[in-house]
Amino acid sequence: MTRYTQQELRDALSAGLLSFPVTHFDKDYGFDEAAYRSNLEWLSSYPVAGLFAAGGTGEFFSLTSAEVDRVVKAAVEQVAGKVPVIAPAGGGTAQAIEQAQAAEANGADGILLFPPYLTECDSAGVAEHAIRVCRATRLGVIVYSRANATLDDVAVARIADQCPNLIGYKDGVGDIDRMTRVYSRMGDRLTYVGGLPTAETYALPYLEMGVTTYSSAIFNFLPDWALKFYAAVRARDHAFVHQELRDFVLPYTLIRNRRAGYAVSIVKAGMKAVGRSAGPVRTPLSDLNDDELAQLKRLIGERR
Repeated sequence: MTRYTQQELRDALSAGLLSFPVTHFDKDYGFDEAAYRSNLEWLSSYPVAGLFAAGGTGEFFSLTSAEVDRVVKAAVEQVAGKVPVIAPAGGGTAQAIEQAQAAEANGADGILLFPPYLTECDSAGVAEHAIRVCRATRLGVIVYSRANATLDDVAVARIADQCPNLIGYKDGVGDIDRMTRVYSRMGDRLTYVGGLPTAETYALPYLEMGVTTYSSAIFNFLPDWALKFYAAVRARDHAFVHQELRDFVLPYTLIRNRRAGYAVSIVKAGMKAVGRSAGPVRTPLSDLNDDELAQLKRLIGERR
């Protein structure tokens, strides 16, 4: 059972940096639970506001529902109440409901609702999808506005009106007008999460729109740096933020942008670069090549 009321979870997540750990695979692409647990023990020793198990960086899209259950259960057991654990739910509505209910049974503290997979749908349908998932669980739910599930302020308000357990809105689109409208309409009713790839790039301007936290993939391999950067964002230390963007984050994104899907692959490469390998990514993603990994190591070496 979750240790948090929906209000407590919303407040907790909005107060600090969010960790989205990778999911560890062995050389045969199976879930390496022992390595995953060991890594969570390390990450949960840092002061983050929440841990999102099997999220986008954790290759949720490549896991079976049974594997998602294993990952979430391992995270809940390993973290042991140090920080809230948020579980994923996605795919079609029936599948998302099953995953949300399994997460609740496994002791997760909240749900991140991913977009449906490989189908076209309009905003009204996505809102109804979210409403049905919210009603199927007692856990607080964060909707992930991205890809074919972009939600505007009208749709978000509709979900919130019918679902008291809607606690958050994660933006993975980068539409400033949409984000401003959502925040202006919903205000403090929700917590807002920056969810664009390499969210540090957008953290400072998004803070001015009411987005007080974001999903840091870089935290996986540079936790001290990620926390320092987040603190600078919240303090509006423009000089430090822009220096780190120029010297580290933007060169990092140049490697990330070389291939589709590298937003996840580069995180596992970062883990390898710091001696904490999480194994390969699963197809359809591909791992960085040796030259790209060498470039990443040089960038990371300057920040360790």
